Amino acid sequence: MEMKIIFKNILTGLLLMGTVTFANAQFLEASDTSEGSVRKYKSIINANKDIVDFIEYSLVQKGLPRHLRNLALIESHFNRNITSGAGAVGVWQFMTAHANQYGLSEQNRNDLYKSTKTAVISLANLYKKYNNWVTVVAAYNCGEGNIAKAMQAAGSSQYHEFYKYLPGETINHVKKYLNACYATGELPSVLSNYNSSRMNTVFFTEGGNRKNDESLSETDINAGFNLNIIAEELKVDVDKILAWNPGIEQELEKKGESTFYLPMDLMPDFLLRKNKILSRSIKQAR
Repeated sequence: MEMKIIFKNILTGLLLMGTVTFANAQFLEASDTSEGSVRKYKSIINANKDIVDFIEYSLVQKGLPRHLRNLALIESHFNRNITSGAGAVGVWQFMTAHANQYGLSEQNRNDLYKSTKTAVISLANLYKKYNNWVTVVAAYNCGEGNIAKAMQAAGSSQYHEFYKYLPGETINHVKKYLNACYATGELPSVLSNYNSSRMNTVFFTEGGNRKNDESLSETDINAGFNLNIIAEELKVDVDKILAWNPGIEQELEKKGESTFYLPMDLMPDFLLRKNKILSRSIKQAR
């Protein structure tokens, strides 16, 4: 174990110096480095300096990197009044279900202040789950359920391996993000973060925790969720839910939130039904 940690530290140093790369992840680079592309992204940022400054301030306050401002850049060009064909609204292009999950009302999705605060919380939660910004950008676009299904299909949690199972729109979205980060000079940071995440996966996924020992996947839920309704929607006995999550009832009552474990084959179904389950739970509690 000590040798493993020493070797990891050596690799980390080499990675930070740019000496070590991961061949299979080399496609994770800007697909458009033309002067026109760089000029376009920089021009949009410069034309919306007040909005950009507020977004960056909000990100830094939460300990998140400034390059996430590029997510709003590719989502909406910082236009708070834009509505997509799918019904996503505002600078951060919140769908109604995504907004409701974080307590953002439908009418406030184009409120720059409230939507940005919500987006920051959402991005922080996604990073806690995926531990790299590339997968976070993909999940923000297509949802955690689609990410879980793609990971399951690929048998891997690595974006460069499961991306082919994602919607074409999401794959293109990630490409746009990498292009925007190239334009702002932040692409090396994004790729370094991705490679570091890959390395951590290699060195710290061998036993030692319940998730790996029982092939469980994890997400977060709050006290609004009814465990009986979760079991009913997933067609499993509630006793199994409790066995996979010992002490969860006390945790939800005490803290109002908890990490939630499910077998890997059930997690995609839960994430895809998450908003329906929460809605049913709230109705039953009334």
